[in-house]
Amino acid sequence: MIEIPEAINFAKQFNKIITGKTIKNVIAGNTPHKFTWFFGKPESYQKMLQNKKFGETTYFGGYVETSIDNKKLLFHEGVNLRYVEDKSKIPDKHQILIEFIDGTFLYGATRMYGGIGCFIENTLDNKYYKMAKDKPHPLSKDFNEKYYNELISDENVQKLSTKAFLATKQRIPGLGNGVLQDILYNAKVHPKQKIKDLTEKQKKDIFNSIKNTLQEMTEKNGRDTEKDLFSKPGKYISKVCKKTVGKKCKICNTIIEKANYMGGSIYYCSNCQKI
Repeated sequence: MIEIPEAINFAKQFNKIITGKTIKNVIAGNTPHKFTWFFGKPESYQKMLQNKKFGETTYFGGYVETSIDNKKLLFHEGVNLRYVEDKSKIPDKHQILIEFIDGTFLYGATRMYGGIGCFIENTLDNKYYKMAKDKPHPLSKDFNEKYYNELISDENVQKLSTKAFLATKQRIPGLGNGVLQDILYNAKVHPKQKIKDLTEKQKKDIFNSIKNTLQEMTEKNGRDTEKDLFSKPGKYISKVCKKTVGKKCKICNTIIEKANYMGGSIYYCSNCQKI
C-alpha cells in the first residue's frame, strides 16, 4: 500500500527519473478490477495526456500527484507503480500503462484496492483527497503536539482503539494499517488499547513514535514490505509485520504474534505491548 513513506519515495523517484519525459500513449482500465477507482473517465486519459510532458510530482498523505500542464495524474492506496525500459517486463494485467516517446514505460497494477485519477486541476471533488491535501503532514512542523493533542483528546475517539484512532476516518492521512504496526510497537502500546485508557506518557510516546518512525521509514526509502518504482523493497526493516510473525521480539525475545482485528491484521509483542 502507498502510505506516507512510500508516497514520499515515489514522488522523489518520479521527479528524478520521469519528470520532463513526453507521453506517447496512455492505456487506462485495460484490465477490469472492481476495486480500482478511477477519477475521471479512463477512456479520456489518452486524449488528456498524449504528447504532454510529465511535470513535477508531489505527495500528501498516501497520494502521489503529478502536474501535467493543467492536469493532474493521481495514484493512491494499493496501486503498485513500476517504471521499466523493457516492454517485455510489462505484465499482462495492469490498470494504467503510460508509454513515453523515449521507449520507457510507467505502469500501475492494483493490489487489493486502489485509486487512479486524471483530471483538470482543482476539479476533483473527493472528500478524502481534499482532507489529505488540507490536513498537516505528520512530518511537518504543523503536525505538532498541540495539533496531535486536539486529535487524541476529541471525545469522539475515546472509545476507539489506538489502531482505529490512527488509521481510520483520515484523521492522519497516509498513516494506514501498515506503518501503524511499528509506530505502536515503538511506543510500546497495543493496537487494541482504548484511547480513553492511555496514560499521558503513552499518548506522548505515540506522538513521538509517529514522528520518529515515519522519519526513519522515509529516510530508508520505505518499508521492506513494499517496493519502489524498480521493484526494490525499501530499506526500513519492519519490526512487527507478516515477515516477523513467529520470530522473537528484538527487545524482549517474546514471540511476535498476529491477530485478526477490524477487518485486517495486527502484529505485536504481547510483552512489550501489554494491554
